[in-house]
Amino acid sequence: MHSTRSAVLAAVLLALGAGAAAAAPRERAEDFYTLPYDGRMPQCDDGVSLFEITQRFASAEAFTFNSPLRITGFNDIREYAFRANGAEFIPRRYCVAKASFNDSRVRTIKYTIIERGGLMSFNRGVDWCVVGLDRYRAYSPLCDVVGP
Repeated sequence: MHSTRSAVLAAVLLALGAGAAAAAPRERAEDFYTLPYDGRMPQCDDGVSLFEITQRFASAEAFTFNSPLRITGFNDIREYAFRANGAEFIPRRYCVAKASFNDSRVRTIKYTIIERGGLMSFNRGVDWCVVGLDRYRAYSPLCDVVGP
């Protein structure tokens, strides 16, 4: 009987502690950085991010798939979500654009700009997918996994 009371008391204390922890305001992800951070996220039409997508796409097509396909430009660039996962997660900007290719076709590209998501978290990262050219189906269906 004594052990049953102890178990009930422990469960009540655990539940009370969990409720107090859940009610506490969460800190923004930026507040955990040890390196200097200015809190500014690049916009979807940022040239550095678009250049990185262009270069990485060309590299993957040339070396992995032996394909001459290249991105020649971006149009209709827009943001469709920002920090959709909440302030306590690493800041992410979710974007979509129409990309022109050297085969004269226009395809949709979905991409995410991730603050401190680059090499060893020193710079931003870009995660992207070309709808219809997700050869490994890593972002299926229709590149939706890139989004929030």
